[in-house]
Amino acid sequence: MQLRRVSIPELKAELQSLGVRISGEKGRKGGAGPAAGMVILLGDTQANVPTMGWFVKDSPYSLDEIRKGEFILRYKDEEVITVRVPPTPRFYRFKTGSGIPYWKIALLHGRDCLSTTVLQYCIHWGTRDVCKFCAIGLSLAGGTTIARKRPEELAEVAKKAVELDNVRHVTLTTGSTRKEERCVKILADAASAIKDATDLPIHVQLEPLENTDLFQVLKSAGVDTVGIHVESFDPDVLMVMAPCKAKLGFERYRRAWERAVEVFGRGEVSSFIIAGLGESDRSIIEGSEELASIGVYPFIVPLRPIPGTPLERFTPPDPERMIKIYRRVAESLKAHNLSWRMSHAGCVRCMACSAMGEFEL
Repeated sequence: MQLRRVSIPELKAELQSLGVRISGEKGRKGGAGPAAGMVILLGDTQANVPTMGWFVKDSPYSLDEIRKGEFILRYKDEEVITVRVPPTPRFYRFKTGSGIPYWKIALLHGRDCLSTTVLQYCIHWGTRDVCKFCAIGLSLAGGTTIARKRPEELAEVAKKAVELDNVRHVTLTTGSTRKEERCVKILADAASAIKDATDLPIHVQLEPLENTDLFQVLKSAGVDTVGIHVESFDPDVLMVMAPCKAKLGFERYRRAWERAVEVFGRGEVSSFIIAGLGESDRSIIEGSEELASIGVYPFIVPLRPIPGTPLERFTPPDPERMIKIYRRVAESLKAHNLSWRMSHAGCVRCMACSAMGEFEL
């Protein structure tokens, strides 16, 4: 029974900005996307919420387990709602023939998305050009993953994840490589193997391709959706926070987005926009409008300051700010007949790390 008067979209935005206190460490520590958190199930929706950052200790929200996998979410001393936490995936218990645990090859994100960084290496890691919010090298250094996941291993894990844990779609990411043809081949080979083994919808994330004909290579390999993440539409902020992306230039992103929409379709292309890097609300709202106008879904997420990264002491954006942005962008999505429901796979389909989908309603 919900006692605190707050809607599910607003609650999700608050949890993702403020975090949740819970005894013990919960969630993965490294990775290329939002880490240092855990997934909770709020009725019909899900939320990946911070549980490890420095700011979490001051959150008014806490979780108290009442039975295995079921928790009471409290706001200060007030009971808000009963939530569930997904159980440890059953496919995690298995190993490959060479002895590699399946969970080092791919992880369950949300309730039904199998996700992996196919190449756990980025040419910008450890350089001045690194994305300051990224933790792609931390999980590799911590021994919780392997550097390169082979196509046959990914297919094996995906098949078992479908069989045991009802996985319904796949997300494939990779660090930046020196040649985009190599990046595309790595992702295409992985996607093709998984598709042959499971026929799951597949999402890949990569930099804006200069040779946009390579998008067709991914499509032919069985890729259904792509993410081309600009992170920020403020050029000064981007140069500080993600120099490697800023140096590519916004025009290259626009060309890639437009071509990707031609190949994959409206709503099947997305771009992360991170709120909390120092940008204005206006840059997010106007950037989202530009994306929506060409059929790209603006996947807006609050900054997740991950321990071990240069931004670990940053503070996520205020939830009131996020709610305001979500509402404005939801209006733009409606005007352009765009919705998260149009995406067949990936972060937009999962929607655990953003409250954008809830605000569409």
